[in-house]
Amino acid sequence: MSSEKKTIVITGGTGFLGRELAHQLKDKYRVVLAARNNNQNNYANRITGCEIAPLDITNIESVRDVFNEYKPAIVIHAAATKYVDLSEKFPNECIDVNVVGSQHIARMAVDKGIEVVVGVSTDKAAPPCRSTYGLSKALMERIFCGMNGKSITKFTNVRFGNIAWSTGSVFPIWKTMLEESGLIKTTGPHMRRFLFSVEDAAGLVIRAMDNINITAGKVLSRKMKAAQIEDILKLFVELYKGRYEKVSERPGESIDETLIGESELPYTTEIAMDNMAHYIISFNEKASHAFPGVVNSANAERLSNDEILAIISNPPKYL
Repeated sequence: MSSEKKTIVITGGTGFLGRELAHQLKDKYRVVLAARNNNQNNYANRITGCEIAPLDITNIESVRDVFNEYKPAIVIHAAATKYVDLSEKFPNECIDVNVVGSQHIARMAVDKGIEVVVGVSTDKAAPPCRSTYGLSKALMERIFCGMNGKSITKFTNVRFGNIAWSTGSVFPIWKTMLEESGLIKTTGPHMRRFLFSVEDAAGLVIRAMDNINITAGKVLSRKMKAAQIEDILKLFVELYKGRYEKVSERPGESIDETLIGESELPYTTEIAMDNMAHYIISFNEKASHAFPGVVNSANAERLSNDEILAIISNPPKYL
């Protein structure tokens, strides 16, 4: 029995990030991709070769069924409703999935004695939150950090920027617009965003999991570069041929995103992991020295044109 692989259940695992995690983890772990869209589940099974399971995190009995069936040692909680504008229009859905669903994962993980739970969060959760989506993810972070230390289950979170080419994100939407009409309608050429690859995003999740003795009860993020949307757009329309025009902004959008908010500075430490700079946020344990300043997409190091081109010219094989 000791030679058997540990089981990881990835909630929302048949999505863009989950599929990448499956590719990176399946040689070392038994990976189960669990989500409520069975068409997507079957697709993920075909391209990853990993097991799949129907899972609706808003139903605690569905969570119980999956945990009973697969008895995971580790849960990566990536299931979420992720659209800022839809979360403003349908806030109850956002809360049901991102907050209540996260409660269900946390409670059942403790009940079943799961070793590690990693919550996937977003820079939109950093204070000050400007959207229902950001607030819901901030609550997920607090739930998981607050649950740590109450049982044998160790909880942590990772805080992302924007994952390039992820499902429903601007790159595949822009590419479709150009293919259909030659015109990108964009709400925010003046906005700035953190941006990194899905490989880097999955790597951050795995780093949080592998270093759980450091990350337990905390939020892990990494030093990321940002770009102004207009700089990306210019290269995008040059590469894929077309033009862009600005349209009205959507509810909940902001000019910049914050990775480390002002109120988090006394609780934030910079550490090196795998020779890369990372941030560790502990909500209730002050750092020995307050972090020097807010980290946002306005003051972050900018992606070069070559770095942007490398991202936009290489969409992942499996979108």
